[in-house]
Amino acid sequence: MKYSRPGDHEVSYTEISSENESIAKIRFWYPAELEKNSDQYPVIMVVNASGTPAASYEPFFERLASWGFIVVGNEDPQTGTGETASITLDCVMNLPADHILYDRMDQENMGIIGYSQGGAGALAAVSEYENGKMYKTIFTGSAAYQFMAGNFGWHYDVTKIRIPYFMTAGTGKSDDKGVKDPTKEYGGVSPLSALIENYEQVPEGVMKIRARAAGAEHEEMLMRTDGYMTAWMLYQLQGNEEAGKAFLGEDAEILHNSNWQDIDKNR
Repeated sequence: MKYSRPGDHEVSYTEISSENESIAKIRFWYPAELEKNSDQYPVIMVVNASGTPAASYEPFFERLASWGFIVVGNEDPQTGTGETASITLDCVMNLPADHILYDRMDQENMGIIGYSQGGAGALAAVSEYENGKMYKTIFTGSAAYQFMAGNFGWHYDVTKIRIPYFMTAGTGKSDDKGVKDPTKEYGGVSPLSALIENYEQVPEGVMKIRARAAGAEHEEMLMRTDGYMTAWMLYQLQGNEEAGKAFLGEDAEILHNSNWQDIDKNR
């Protein structure tokens, strides 16, 4: 509950235009104090779900930025290949010297998140593009499962993930239809069997967590995961040890939360 609320930072906004028609605009939400100091801030790239440009869910970005992050989005409604996330990252890393955010992004602490098609896009951005190596951590909410994603041309390879990964999905039928073999018939957007497969394919030496939001349908996952997604980024990108208690050890908070189930983790 704590981390699903706004943080302590006032938030400002800026944008730049992109020559890429799908991206259209790159949007930035950031702590307003940045305009009066010389500090660098951790960065979170958000990869849109299907038909969901960043402009359509501004409160999500603003709330996340209020926890001390520079949060980046674009207008691409079809993000599954990860290409526009990769292009956006290149643009972000090459802002002109007169831009308010020039040299203000902590390149050692950059995360990426994505929901639904955007989850596949986030995984692709990390695993299929050279600049994916810049990310320090990844979070996905109901990422389109590999077989379905591949049929749409959204290819990703979780065996290439080398950064801490927190994967989530809902237990509702829109995410998991309960079919026996989701490679032979549609299993929902993110069925448990595919989530387990993804978890097992991430190398064991990489910090990873798998969890499902109890009773959550696919369209509810953005809201249902807000608190844990934010805590994850606070721990991974800001070193917030209190937030880390949600995930770490045998007494991790998430293990005792009845709103979550099917949890597996290796830290």
